[in-house]
Amino acid sequence: MKSFGVSCLFLLGFVLFETAVLSNIVILPVVPDLILICSLYFSLQNGRLFGVASGFTGGLFLDFVSACPFGFNCLLRTIIGYVAGFFTKTLNISGVIFPFLIGLIGTLLKAFVLWIISFFYLNISLTYNILSLNFLYQLLFNAILTPLVFRFLDIFKNSLLLKPEKVS
Repeated sequence: MKSFGVSCLFLLGFVLFETAVLSNIVILPVVPDLILICSLYFSLQNGRLFGVASGFTGGLFLDFVSACPFGFNCLLRTIIGYVAGFFTKTLNISGVIFPFLIGLIGTLLKAFVLWIISFFYLNISLTYNILSLNFLYQLLFNAILTPLVFRFLDIFKNSLLLKPEKVS
């Protein structure tokens, strides 16, 4: 339970950083999705249930601060957390290459799930076009930042894991 509370604090901090700081930097063409990266990390470390819970919580925080319909981000990030949880403890996320690829694939998965969800939210005009330059920027930003965020979250690994690793 402690690990979920700590992960919620990280999610809230990243949501505030995204919305208050990164969204106001004029030179950035898009805002990197740090909540997606955190949800991927939590899912890959702790499994589907933790991924679903952290994805839902991160989505809930985003729904409170964004103008999209309530529940949109919750649904999106819950699905992504569940899918990423299938690969718990099977991928090496300590290097640079695999986290880079995880960020790339996670962003592509986000685009695919957004496309599917857009059929159910008919009043939303989906402006998330995978052929646009903005999508390519976000794909690149997320892929580059994933190894850095994973490395940062590894500092707090024992507080974020359901079963902390024993130091030998």
